[in-house]
Amino acid sequence: MQDHDHVQRRFSGTGRLLTGMAWVVLLLGLWLWGREVTEMRHGISAPATGDMAAAGRPPDIKLPPEHRPMGDAAPQRVDIPGLGIQAPVVARGLDARGAPDPPPYDQPDVVGWYSGGVAPGAPGTALMVGHVDTDTRPAVFYKVSAMRPGQTIRVIRADAKVAEFTVESVQVLTRDRFDAHQAYGPRESGRAELRLVTCGGSFDRTTRSYTANVVVSAYLTGTGL
Repeated sequence: MQDHDHVQRRFSGTGRLLTGMAWVVLLLGLWLWGREVTEMRHGISAPATGDMAAAGRPPDIKLPPEHRPMGDAAPQRVDIPGLGIQAPVVARGLDARGAPDPPPYDQPDVVGWYSGGVAPGAPGTALMVGHVDTDTRPAVFYKVSAMRPGQTIRVIRADAKVAEFTVESVQVLTRDRFDAHQAYGPRESGRAELRLVTCGGSFDRTTRSYTANVVVSAYLTGTGL
């Protein structure tokens, strides 16, 4: 991970979504990434997934109101209490195709944060990606497809503050219908939002890739120390 001061200087003043042509370019990279990120090594079967986007939010789930956005600060750790996940976060940039670069394959228990975009808790959509499995065992985001609206995601930041997000939807987007704006674009203007992304669907042994991406969408509902 880059040192905190360097990371904060790097994205200081960019705590909102990219606009205009820069946003278009990023969406193109994300679209390419969404098609290519599924081509990960496959060792064990991924958890069963369903298309939660089609089902929508269960009618009996009342979600909390949004919290006002925080300032900029790099993420250090992601905690998902309902899944027993406590994972370190590393800053990642773009690869040669202009798409967000996921964590190296030899770091299956690490979450990658796209540091060229939004800090978790700041206005806009922060993007985090993690592997679903390795050749031999589950990886950090193996269980995220089982998340449901109302669950909590906590991001511990470099400013010693905690950004608490509430899940509002879990989508399984197939490769042939992948829509980068649907996956990564803001749900509501002005909110602080978070996306967790990993592989999903089934594993195609012919192409040696997963058939879909799991996208967990959440928004800021609280802060803490």
